[in-house]
Amino acid sequence: MGHGIKLNPAEWDALDCLRFGTPSADVYRNCLIILMSDSSDTIPSISQRLGCSPETVKRVRKLYRQGGIQALRPIKPPGRTSRATRDFIAAMGMAVKTNPLTLGYGFSTWSTMRLAAHLGKTTGIRFSDDQLARLLHRHGFSVHRPKHTMKGKRIEADFQRARKRLTRSKKKH
Repeated sequence: MGHGIKLNPAEWDALDCLRFGTPSADVYRNCLIILMSDSSDTIPSISQRLGCSPETVKRVRKLYRQGGIQALRPIKPPGRTSRATRDFIAAMGMAVKTNPLTLGYGFSTWSTMRLAAHLGKTTGIRFSDDQLARLLHRHGFSVHRPKHTMKGKRIEADFQRARKRLTRSKKKH
């Protein structure tokens, strides 16, 4: 396993092009490992010069031997599928665009907590407030704190009269 890798000029050029053309630090490092292996550097010296472990050098060299230059690009692990199904996203979009009063709620503005509870009740899929806020953002919705005013809860004519009296008394002083 301690034997280096011998590259022909075309392989060297392909690795060099990939190394300088990639924005990924991992791909750059992997190309350097192979290029340094061609110049008969040892595994410990490569790992020391690049600041990685000898196991990384061995793994990259093995990947290159098995899969060539394409194997130097890291594979993103698939991860868990989201619980936010297409139906959930559609229901979320419809709910956000609908006034909560029309759905029978006693408030006129959605909060993430209220929206999460509503979607949990209607879809059966529950998310935390923070996760729902991230989902909303990912799908083009923004989350803001509502500005609470007394508009609609006060008698506007009385309010305007009191406001005029207040401004007159300020002018006298």
